[in-house]
Amino acid sequence: MDMSLVNVGMNTPAEESKRAIETIQFIVIRLGDEQYGIDIRNIDNIVRMQHITRVPKMPVYLKGVINLRGEVIPVISMRLKMGLAEDEFTKNTRIIVVKLDQEGNVGFLVDEVKEVVTLAVSDIEKLNYNANEEKVNLINAVGKHNEELISLVDLNAVSLEDN
Repeated sequence: MDMSLVNVGMNTPAEESKRAIETIQFIVIRLGDEQYGIDIRNIDNIVRMQHITRVPKMPVYLKGVINLRGEVIPVISMRLKMGLAEDEFTKNTRIIVVKLDQEGNVGFLVDEVKEVVTLAVSDIEKLNYNANEEKVNLINAVGKHNEELISLVDLNAVSLEDN
């Protein structure tokens, strides 16, 4: 018997996974009346609001630093970074600690963490944007989930530097 014919018609696990729909999970956050998504693979931790130590002579959106289990982490107000109104602290306010390529761990101050959603890559549309508009620079795509749109944050565009 010719053994080369035994595997005909059978797919390898790698071929099967290519056929599966490619998906990405996002944490959905709220800033004001809008919702945004952050790729869950970049998130290190989500913590309740805690005391933020102010650092003098920093940009207004850099609220200060927190001490998280012995690590000093800078905290950015996502509202101010995106040109929105000043933060309003409530029981739902959270600090999302993310790992940025250039900066290391950074905390993002958000109004609320809503849920985790799984989006198919086909439900994500890249945006064309005006390079002069900073708010749009932080958003690189929009995802569609349950008839709602979620603006997806480009973490590579977030920096501690004053733009």
